[in-house]
Amino acid sequence: MTPLDCQGVHWRMRECDMENVPVIAIDRLSTDASARAAIDVACREWGFFQIVGHGLPAQAIGALRRQMHAFFSQASEAKREISRTAGNPWGFFDQELTKNTPDWKEIYDYGPPGRTPDMPGLSPQWPPALPDFEPAIRAYYQACEGIALRLIDAIATNLGATPGSLRRDFEPSHTSFLRLNYYPRCPAPARPAGIEVPEDGHLGINHHTDAGAVTLLLQDAQAGLQVFRDDAWHTVEPIGDALVVNIGDVVQVWSNDQYRAPLHRVLANEQRERYSAPLFFNPSYETDYAPLASTLDAAHPARYRPIPWAEFRAQRAAGDYADYGAEVQIADYRLHDD
Repeated sequence: MTPLDCQGVHWRMRECDMENVPVIAIDRLSTDASARAAIDVACREWGFFQIVGHGLPAQAIGALRRQMHAFFSQASEAKREISRTAGNPWGFFDQELTKNTPDWKEIYDYGPPGRTPDMPGLSPQWPPALPDFEPAIRAYYQACEGIALRLIDAIATNLGATPGSLRRDFEPSHTSFLRLNYYPRCPAPARPAGIEVPEDGHLGINHHTDAGAVTLLLQDAQAGLQVFRDDAWHTVEPIGDALVVNIGDVVQVWSNDQYRAPLHRVLANEQRERYSAPLFFNPSYETDYAPLASTLDAAHPARYRPIPWAEFRAQRAAGDYADYGAEVQIADYRLHDD
């Protein structure tokens, strides 16, 4: 099937609509070849798609939304009591940089406890005034893990690898984290037409790709997420409790550039606040990722040397806190342009 061939592919709600991010039902993903084919087309054409029939419990979604609103409605002093640091990335932060430029947002990050060579004390922090916050975060995180693994299995199959073979990079442990985003009303929102950091005004998040494998995003009803495709920005319209999925740099490397991690950004809004919750599904720190053997042949040699995830993630994370010059990119590990 060619990238533009939608014959036999089931798009739920939008059939072969190349002007909008596709919406795909994944309730029978392991046995539904048409759903896997739809994901393949979406990864090649957009790097983005929305999923319905994902099985994420409505109770978990509702609890997360309530606790997200409750957390960010606290006074600034209360939120900063659990601020994250360069040594412990889990907690509140309101000074994050993207493209070495401040974002117009506040965040809360949750990930599992542990130790790494560059982060000796990973420890979740919980707001003391919100007793229902911790169970809501943990339940939602755990529910998303299973969905993300199902998507990784589909991507492996679509790239010609053995089904389930990529789970080795995520089991028994991985470095995924859940983020809560709050975008306050902005007095000077910017909307650059192309890929540039605005000279005046603000974006909620400046243009970027995600460093990990896949991202699962829960949006609210306020639009703001945009993906760059065909030299234009396209808004990812909110659809109820659908999850927005985008592939990251790890999948681009696995695919040997058959799939491209998409540039995306978030607009700031002068009139309305916005909330969202992405789960960044990332491999274990022991993972070195490289183009899959199934994507290589004499005409298509490997375009990347192996990339140590721990090294790459640490350099990207450091840029969240301070301007260290050009952000590290997977292009820094590229071997071939063609």
